[in-house]
Parts: sequence; C-alpha cells; structure tokens
Amino acid sequence: MDDGDLPRLSANHVPLSPLSFLARAARIYPHRTAVIHGARRITYAQMAERAQRLASALAQAGIRPGDVVAILAPNTPEMLEAHYGVPLAGAVLCTINIRLDAASIGFILRHSHARAFLVDSEWAPIARVALADVPDPPVLIDIVDSEAPGPERIGGTEYEAFLETGDPATPWRLPADEWEAISLSYTSGTTGDPKGVVAHHRGAYLNASGNALAFSLTPRSVYLWTLPMFHCNGWTYTWAVTLQGGTHVCLRRVEAGAIFAAIAEHGVTHMCAAPVVLTMLIHAPAEKKRPLPHQVAIATGGAAPPSTVIAGMEAMGFAVTHLYGLTECYGPATICLWQPGLDEMPLPEKSAFIARQGVNHPMLEEAAVLDPATMAPVPADGTTLGEVMLRGNTVMKGYLRNPKANAAAFAGGWFHTGDLGVMHPDGYIEVKDRAKDIVISGGENISTLEVEEVLYAHPGVMEAAVVAAPDEKWGEVPHAFVTPVDGANPPTEAEIIAWCRDRLAHFKAPKRITFGPLPKTSTGKIQKFELRQRLR
Repeated sequence: MDDGDLPRLSANHVPLSPLSFLARAARIYPHRTAVIHGARRITYAQMAERAQRLASALAQAGIRPGDVVAILAPNTPEMLEAHYGVPLAGAVLCTINIRLDAASIGFILRHSHARAFLVDSEWAPIARVALADVPDPPVLIDIVDSEAPGPERIGGTEYEAFLETGDPATPWRLPADEWEAISLSYTSGTTGDPKGVVAHHRGAYLNASGNALAFSLTPRSVYLWTLPMFHCNGWTYTWAVTLQGGTHVCLRRVEAGAIFAAIAEHGVTHMCAAPVVLTMLIHAPAEKKRPLPHQVAIATGGAAPPSTVIAGMEAMGFAVTHLYGLTECYGPATICLWQPGLDEMPLPEKSAFIARQGVNHPMLEEAAVLDPATMAPVPADGTTLGEVMLRGNTVMKGYLRNPKANAAAFAGGWFHTGDLGVMHPDGYIEVKDRAKDIVISGGENISTLEVEEVLYAHPGVMEAAVVAAPDEKWGEVPHAFVTPVDGANPPTEAEIIAWCRDRLAHFKAPKRITFGPLPKTSTGKIQKFELRQRLR
C-alpha cells in the first residue's frame, strides 16, 4: 500500500504524555476531590491550576526545557504536583530518595546538574549538608507541610509563595517529541555510585495506562500512597490514578495504624507496597488494626513476596496483585495475572501461584527468560534457569552519562534485568534469585528465594534473608538472617535449621542462623550486600 501522501498532522498525531491526564481530569471532574492530605482537600481543578502555576513559576525562575528539577519530599500534595508542574515547564523531574544520606543526595544533585531543588522542611537539615558540596547551587524552594514535624528551611522561596508568582493560565504544553525525558530516577547504588535512569513521556504515558488497566482503577478508586512517590515516580501511579480521575490519599509516614485508619476513614480501594509493608500489616498490634470495610486491592513488588505473606494479606481481606519490575522499566514490567480457577484454589496453592512474577505488563512488548550466553529462550519447564529480559516502550531511554552501563544493559537487543528465573509451561515467569545472590555450594546452585520461602512458613519467623557464607569445603553455603515474631518463646537456631532440613534437600538448608533486625533499602528491599559484608 502506498500511503506516502497521508501526512502526519496535529489532527491525527499527538505526542503521548501523562500531562494530558491531568488536563483531562480537571475538565471532566473539576469538583472531584483529587487529593486528600490530613485536613487538606484539593479538587482536580485546583490541582491542575497549581501545576500550571508551578510550571510558570519555574520558567520565571530561569528553568528551561531539559533542565533538571530535583525534589526531596515524602508522599505529599507538593510531590504529586511536581509530577505535572515540572514536566509542564519542559523540565525533567528528579525525585530523590528521602532515606539517603547527605553524601548520596549531594552526588545526585551534582550528577544530574539540578537547576532547582524543592525540599520538604523535615529534610532541610540533611539537604543543607548535601548542598555544601554542590558547586553551582540550584534555585531553592522550601516546602512547609502542615503535617510536618518542624518548620526548618533551607533558605529558599516558600512553596506557596513560589506558586503565587506563577500564571494559572499556563497552557498545557505537551512535549514536541514524546521521546523527551520526563523524569530522572537514581538506582540504589549498592555497589557504587547510583545510576541515573532517564524515562521518557511515551513510556510514562504507556506504563501509567497499563497500571490503570491491570489494577482496575476507575473514577471511583481511592488510592492510598503507601508506596514512595520518589520510587520510579510511584511506579507511575502518580499519573495512573489521575488518568482515571481517582482520589489520591497522601500518607506522610508508612505506619500500620495510619494505613488501617486511612482505609476506614477515606474508603481506600487501592494501594501499593513492598512486601516489607505487607509483613508490617500482618504483624501489626491488634490495637492498630481495623476490620476492612471492603476488600482492598493491594499491588506488591520490589522484592519477591513469600507465599505465606500473600496468604496472610488475603486472610485479612486484601486482594493481592504481584508485580515485578525495576526502576529501568518505570516500575511494573510483569504482572501475575488472574486465571480461571484461581479463586477456587486452596489458599496455599493460590498464594504460591500469585508469588510468581507472571507475564508481561499490558504495555510492555515482551518479557522472556533467556540464556545470557546465547540469547535463546530457556525451555519452559519451570526448572531451567535463565536471565529475565525485557523489551518494549516502557524500558528506559538509558543511564545518564554512562555509556558503559548502557552497553551492558541493552546487549543483544534486550534489557538485562540481572534477575535469574524460570519459565513455567503456562508462560508465567518465576524469579529465583538475583544473579549476584545465588549460592553456589559444591557446584550446586541454591536459590535463596526458595530457602526464604521455607523460612517464612515457620510460625516463629517474621522476616528472613539468605546469603552465601564462605566455606572451606563447599566454597559457600547458605546462611540465614532471621527476625523472629515478637513473643515469649522465639525459635532457636537448631529448630530453624531442622525445619528447613525437613522441607528442603539438606544441602540447601542454612548452616547457620543469625537473629535480629534486617537492614533494608528505602523501598523495603532487604540489603543482602550488607548481610554478606557482615559474614566477611
């Protein structure tokens, strides 16, 4: 077919950008509550106007298209507004992990060349230290939240006063090219400096749309912000909830009592959280728990949730959806989709199925398990290990100023996740371990996730992590770190080891157990690299 005379026009082609979601929501639901934060209520019309004012004020402050605007804040309305106002100015939003130290924050400000820096008052002291090593100080904007514990400032313009300088009639500028960067997120940097992941408008639009579809968001949805907005832009739910005209309920601190209270008081229907938060809810003191007024959909990911944790959440009335992904793919890349007959399965079997990472997310082209040496698919037998790889429009543009890392990440035409997994006969992926976490004992591969699954099934175990310990005879052996359930009779090392040996091949059972709290990243992942360092 010769269609060369059919031009691309403004009538038949518009660049994809999640900015259009807020413009649409403000037009359709102007008086609907868009944001709840403590006593504050913000309608969609007000949210749109505040984003327009922010975009205008940034431009007047000298921020130009392509400049980076950083923000250090928890889940507040200002953080949500930045996801629209910053890209509306043509700038790139850099959300900084609030649990980082000053040195790491300083590195991000320097590496990103941030031209503006919005800081919540609670983090003003650490931001001030971080800025001391930034040679070209950015424009500073102080966020003073009514729910914050203190009124400290970094010495910039107060956020509300800054908005007042902006024009509420700022037009809704979509990018000229949907490949333009919309955000810059930094990885955790457990083995060196963090890498800057550059995301584009097209990927943000598509991943948010996929989230709205896969998580069944509707205009009636009330979404509780338990997942940090600084993490992969809140897995793009910052945009997905707005796409459907749902209500964002901001939560400054992730605490069990506050979560149960918000569900009861605001009619929360949806939320996302790392497995560590699920564990916290399951083991919350009885006085902090409240009966759910209805079933609440909760999506979890970031680390593989043990099936016992899924079962515990389902027993409390939550409907668990398991997602898998990375910062490099806008958060969710696969989803363990419902199948006919799943609801009729006994809870242990159902939970074991939901614990799989699943199939490609609606807007991801393909998720596969490949042999990294040959790039051929591994047999779909549920046992042959390969590397989980992704390709599609919801994979990052690349790492900022890091060509070596980009070459490795995109080798062979796929994005390499670094996760080892298997492909089941039904086409569902199951991650078995990070490539760096696998234990090789006497030439045998031991999946730490398999051992952890058994540990979590012990009634006296609240959290567990398994890493490789050096061993003169076997090279390395499994070593378990365990946080016991609070109680008068915690399990002993011998009891835990015997429990594992009764349920695993003996060479897979941990040889030693260390009891105590587990170190975690800001997104709830257990820091296995730190546990390995302890053993060394």
